[in-house]
Amino acid sequence: MSEMPDDDESGPEIVKRFMYVNRKAPYGTIYALESLEMVLVAAAFDQDVSMVFLDDGVYQLKKGQDTGAIGMKNFSPTYRALDDYDVEKIYVEMESMRARGLTEDDFVIPVQVIDSASLREIMANQDVILES
Repeated sequence: MSEMPDDDESGPEIVKRFMYVNRKAPYGTIYALESLEMVLVAAAFDQDVSMVFLDDGVYQLKKGQDTGAIGMKNFSPTYRALDDYDVEKIYVEMESMRARGLTEDDFVIPVQVIDSASLREIMANQDVILES
């Protein structure tokens, strides 16, 4: 009797480094919410996921968003779920943060504030960069 190969054997799992770049304000377009949803899906499939917030994208993480006047649900508390998905690499570009008068204490989750030069180095080491 010949030995059958084990169907459960598979090659090494390929993990890609995905960076999601968020440049847009949180409301007025669907980009911010869709980016967050994509991050959660990628992380659920055990990919190496990181996020960066720059330009008006830094407002996506701001505490105390009041969206009642625009008739939209505030989705910023959803960023707290990133920890449950092991998304720990969350960067805010220092120059964008400071230009908008924000500090690390203004954000709904802990972030790593980095300068633009450091951000370029991190981006150079990614397999996939998705920008919104």
